Amino acid sequence: MAPRVQLEKAAWRWVESVRPEDIQREHIEIAYRICVPACKRGACRRNCKGNPNCLVGIGEHAWLGEIDENTFHNIDDPNSERRDKNTFVGLTNLGATCYVNTFLQVWFHNLELRRTLYLCQNARAEEHNMDSDYEPRSICEHLQYLFALLQNSNRRYIDPSGLVKALGLDTGQQQDAQEFSKLFLSLLEDTLSKQKNPNLHNVIQQQFCGQMSYVTVCNQCGRASPLPSRFYELELNIQGHKNLTECVTEFLKEEKLDGDNRYFCESCQSKQNAARRIKLHSLPRVLNLQLMRFVFDRQTGHKKKLNTFISFPEQLDMGPFLEEKGICVYELSAVLIHRGVSAYSGHYIAHVRDARTSDWYKFNDEEIEKMEGKKLQLGIEEDIAETVKSQTRKPKCSKGYHCSRNAYMLVYKCQREEDTDPMETNVEVPGFLGRLVDRDNRKFEEWCLEMADMRKQSVDKGKAKHEEVKELYELLPAEDGQEYEFVPLEWLKKWLDDSTVTKEIDNGNFLCSHGKLHPDKVGEAKRISVKAAELLFDKYGGGPRLDGSTLCEECVGQRCRVLRLKNQLAEDYKEVTNLLVKITITFDEGYWAGKTSLRSWRQLALEQLEEDEEETKHSNGKTNGEGPEITATKDEEEMKTFNEDILCRHGGLSILESERRLVTEEVWSKLRVYFPKAPQFTQLQEPCQQCLRLEREGKENEALNRMMASEQKSSLLNLFQEKNRPTLTKWPQETDILYIVPLFFVDEWRRFIRRPTKTTPVSSVGNSLLLCPHRGFMFTFDSMLKGDAQHIALLWPDEWEVISRHFLVDQPISICRISGATPNELTVCVCPELCRDCREGFIFQQQRDMREYAQATVYVRKVIDDKRLKDAAPEMNVSGSEAEDEREEPVAKVDGERDPDFSQSEDGAKRQKLSDGTVSAAASPTPMASGGKSGIRRSTRHRKLRGEKALIVSANQTLKELKIQIMHAFSVAPFDQNLSIDGRCLTDDSATLGSLGVIPESVICLKVRTLPILDLCMPEEGFKGKDIF
Repeated sequence: MAPRVQLEKAAWRWVESVRPEDIQREHIEIAYRICVPACKRGACRRNCKGNPNCLVGIGEHAWLGEIDENTFHNIDDPNSERRDKNTFVGLTNLGATCYVNTFLQVWFHNLELRRTLYLCQNARAEEHNMDSDYEPRSICEHLQYLFALLQNSNRRYIDPSGLVKALGLDTGQQQDAQEFSKLFLSLLEDTLSKQKNPNLHNVIQQQFCGQMSYVTVCNQCGRASPLPSRFYELELNIQGHKNLTECVTEFLKEEKLDGDNRYFCESCQSKQNAARRIKLHSLPRVLNLQLMRFVFDRQTGHKKKLNTFISFPEQLDMGPFLEEKGICVYELSAVLIHRGVSAYSGHYIAHVRDARTSDWYKFNDEEIEKMEGKKLQLGIEEDIAETVKSQTRKPKCSKGYHCSRNAYMLVYKCQREEDTDPMETNVEVPGFLGRLVDRDNRKFEEWCLEMADMRKQSVDKGKAKHEEVKELYELLPAEDGQEYEFVPLEWLKKWLDDSTVTKEIDNGNFLCSHGKLHPDKVGEAKRISVKAAELLFDKYGGGPRLDGSTLCEECVGQRCRVLRLKNQLAEDYKEVTNLLVKITITFDEGYWAGKTSLRSWRQLALEQLEEDEEETKHSNGKTNGEGPEITATKDEEEMKTFNEDILCRHGGLSILESERRLVTEEVWSKLRVYFPKAPQFTQLQEPCQQCLRLEREGKENEALNRMMASEQKSSLLNLFQEKNRPTLTKWPQETDILYIVPLFFVDEWRRFIRRPTKTTPVSSVGNSLLLCPHRGFMFTFDSMLKGDAQHIALLWPDEWEVISRHFLVDQPISICRISGATPNELTVCVCPELCRDCREGFIFQQQRDMREYAQATVYVRKVIDDKRLKDAAPEMNVSGSEAEDEREEPVAKVDGERDPDFSQSEDGAKRQKLSDGTVSAAASPTPMASGGKSGIRRSTRHRKLRGEKALIVSANQTLKELKIQIMHAFSVAPFDQNLSIDGRCLTDDSATLGSLGVIPESVICLKVRTLPILDLCMPEEGFKGKDIF
């Protein structure tokens, strides 16, 4: 079949020779492609959307061949959830609980621990009514029930969410697995110690607890001071070691205590050099060896994983490491693996040896895999989630040894003769737990039957649908000469797609504004036989029904007119262009046309024709001539049509003759065919009188503004040029009175003087900006010497007289000098007087704002050897806007003035105003009050230095939270940070920044505590606040 574009062209090719008033039925059917041949099966790769008769590739292939019953449902075989024979049960990963699952599997395979848990008293489970679900409450009850399900459940995996919820663990956050092991065993030990059966009290100690002592020997007198201790696992450093023996040897290695680390000997009664070591006295039945892969890197401030290969044996002789030498052989029973290169992510799995059969199994949450040949196989685990940089060659291992860079815990079990006794390896589930497991197994079997029944119902429904589709699809094609109807293509596809629910047939989107089938929508519909349409509408309903009588003659006629005009446009464009070149206008015969419109009239005509096409389209299903509601957007309102460029805002002819020209009546008649609604102006049309009057008035106002600006500039030349300005720092000798106006007024006035024709004249002086509601002055003399100078401008008395004549002043403000007791003493008074109550309220509100800020900027500056970076240059990577602001506002250096960008004032001045006498250095006085160099203003933008970074903080944020931000910005750990402001140290981590006096724009000095960079274990805080903690 021809492509869709070719079908579109063929459907309207007849318009070249047929006028709209001559359209016949055959032309309408060609436009709706009624006679386009239908496609045969195999001829199209996909459905031809441009052909309403093509019924191939709409999803029928899934029903016309052999049908696989599995396609009728999406229900997995329930038997896939059933536990295989002679295998173990897995545990569901609840998000990030794989580390919990690994330990639960290891502890489940500790037969002595499992037997002990089964002996715990559980009155709730023993008396439970089997008609309701059993919900454990205590940790012991959860673990009992979980182990019973792991032993006798028919499910392939079970859900441990009950136990995880009881422990208070966050299922979405992966915690430290080693820390979890310690805390859980401690919790279990405490639980068992409260059991009534005394034989259960010391089971955890018997299984996991060993004895050791820290022995310190004085080098002077030789006195040994032992400190006995218990351990549940040995934490072995692996950095720099290759095998397990080296790790244990270093753990027991003697440590020298000398220098500042000397030991206080009670016999010598003084600090002496000494030696300290660990002595192992007894080992537990189950020896847990923690390989310290996760360490804290002080250089980065984060934990990291050590991907070091460590070799470990299947049989471990710990005899040589005991104080009482002897045979103490352990056999490897479990290896816990962390896959991944990061300490903050990855996946945990466990390799566990079955105590009964000695077979090795890999436990990976729900998936359990039995190792071949009763051997531990770690090879595949070492190839996963390793980056190219971290890949190192795996060392060769001797027979009986294994090598891993992902193992983080090794579990060894002491070899005993009774371990081979069948009575010891057989653990029976108690009767009360067995009944609960049997009930859960019955529920599982019922679920399997229910799923199997649902599968059967889906298959039966699919077979019935199969027969329906085969029957109806054969009836769909409409034969030539027979009656037909249209249905949506998308509905047919969904009808043939069994995965979706078949809705009623909706033809509403295919209607034109006349309530009939729109010719542009025929490509989205399919023409089917009336018999097939009757069956589909009877079963699924819907409407409106679209048959042969709904082909819209009005839409076809409109499209015919538009297409003919488009074809004629090229010829008319050439003719109009030629006529415009050799134009001759006689009196009273011409028409005004916009020059811009004439240059682009061809494009405007095309847009107008396309707009006419859109008018026939309909998309909201309204009929009976009721078209879609059209909301005019801003773009549509601004869109120009022909001659709008010479239309003034009053609807008349524009007064700008340079933007229009005369055209002949012949040219205008051709243009009117394409723009029947365009504004029409004859040669005799007068320009808009309102525009002419406004133009005259505008020119008169501009002349007045120029005259006014010139007069005011000559009268106030020094004020305009900022020359010979009075200052408060050194009162001028020639006058005892000065006047005050807002600096805003002066800035606006200068703007008018520079551009009198482009800006509005300034008519009044609004001194009320500087007054309180009681009409009192808001600034003290000291504050005007400092930060408040940025709000005011000082005037000479003669300047004030000029201001009073030219401008309306709401309230004069003056400041007078009063002779003091000594010549150097200066006393002033302000009229109106200072309103002290409002001033105090203003200062209080200002200070409050400084203490209650949010999302403010502070600057952290890294210093070295207590020296601030005074000689550092500003950073060059500032934005273009910053650089532009700095160019516009260069900094004036006054003798003796300290640059606030490079150091803070010794008297504790901040960058924002705190009180009358405490203001920011950045908000320095303007030249009018500070006596700076004429014409120069200081920039208020903070200029960053090398070694300085900006942070966003809030007043209620604690110092500890700020230190964490600094750690991310400077890679300095919080405990290595010494922070200070103006020499005042910030030490209280729990205090808020507002209470510590940290205000917006403050500069905080950061000094890094210099210590050797070591890899240390970071205390784990992930379980803080959890029930397990």
